[in-house]
Amino acid sequence: MDVQAIKRTFGIIGTDPELDRAIGIAAQVAATDLTVLITGESGTGKDVFPKIIHQNSARKHGQYFAVNCGAIPEGTIDSELFGHEKGSFTGAVNERKGYFEIADKGTLFLDEVGELPLSTQARLLRVLENGEFIRVGGNKVMKTDVRIVAATNVDLPLAIEKGRFREDLYYRLNTIPIHIPALRERKADIPLLFRKFATDFAERNHIPAITLTPDAVKMLENYRWDGNVRQLKNVTEQISIMETERNITAETLAKYLPNRVQSALPMLLPREDTPDGMSERDLLYRVLFDMKKDIAELRAQVNNMSGNRPMEPNYMQANPVTQIGNTVVTRVSQSEPEEAEQEFAEFVPAEETHYGASTGSAPESLSLEHHEKEMIIKALETHRGKRKDAAKALGISERTLYRKINEYGIDL
Repeated sequence: MDVQAIKRTFGIIGTDPELDRAIGIAAQVAATDLTVLITGESGTGKDVFPKIIHQNSARKHGQYFAVNCGAIPEGTIDSELFGHEKGSFTGAVNERKGYFEIADKGTLFLDEVGELPLSTQARLLRVLENGEFIRVGGNKVMKTDVRIVAATNVDLPLAIEKGRFREDLYYRLNTIPIHIPALRERKADIPLLFRKFATDFAERNHIPAITLTPDAVKMLENYRWDGNVRQLKNVTEQISIMETERNITAETLAKYLPNRVQSALPMLLPREDTPDGMSERDLLYRVLFDMKKDIAELRAQVNNMSGNRPMEPNYMQANPVTQIGNTVVTRVSQSEPEEAEQEFAEFVPAEETHYGASTGSAPESLSLEHHEKEMIIKALETHRGKRKDAAKALGISERTLYRKINEYGIDL
């Protein structure tokens, strides 16, 4: 089957050469049993390519299963994939077949494979090497004949450096790599996809389809689209239902294209000097100690610049103090004191400041578990209990969030 026929069969829209190349590789490798690793950003449509491979292979009459590895809790992922024996753990009242048994002679799509725990990665490597596995709680070696197609939006080489992914498993999965280009790299395809989504939505809801003015088309093409095709579809459907005018201008379109997606929750950003294997708890402690060090240095700067003089009332009036929670933020002007060469902000805990601006309340608890639990609760409340969105806002995997909800006994 050629590329154009595959596009028609699977409803793929676009003329981008890189997209065509990815489809061509999928069609070419389908006739073999080689393992395929599909990479690309979230929302690019990676889930379509395992279906292309399965439907064009000799296994097309066998079972096809798609497993989201990031959505299955760490404690049950082995049971889901490899099955378990009766009594192997609490709740295992009967034996259960895993996906590797059920999909025998077929194709198994492992989405978000980069989220697998290291122990499960070792089991998966054994299946890829010799087709053998053992059920959880069992001792009998079982055989399976399954074609593995994996996908991830994680930078696996970086995950290997951090000790979060096995290097040997990476090379076994990456036999045939297929990269799906991001939507911003396919600018010419964006208006085509918009028209397709607008037409489909209009037909389903029996309304006229929306169209774009030339300036709106240009804006659409120049937007970053961090959510890729999924985001474009959502925006198209929002405009279709919210706007009464069917010809959409750039001014109208701009209302649906946020400049930046922000979260009200604090997030830990990766640092180049982060030691390998550092846990989330270690990172949080590191941030707290860094903040304490910065506060001490800034306080020393203020004392030096003011000649160790106490702050007078007129100084406080010229340099207003703003309190955020238990933190005092003071803006020091360039003219007072005169030695100051530039403006800077000092962040000092209100209970410790000598400005007399203490709230009088007890110092906020520095318990890591307390802060972590509060952050999780706030994230879940903000996203109305949607764990996937909350995990994304917190910068952790959905499986890790599920584990922490159970650990802290958070009642949803």
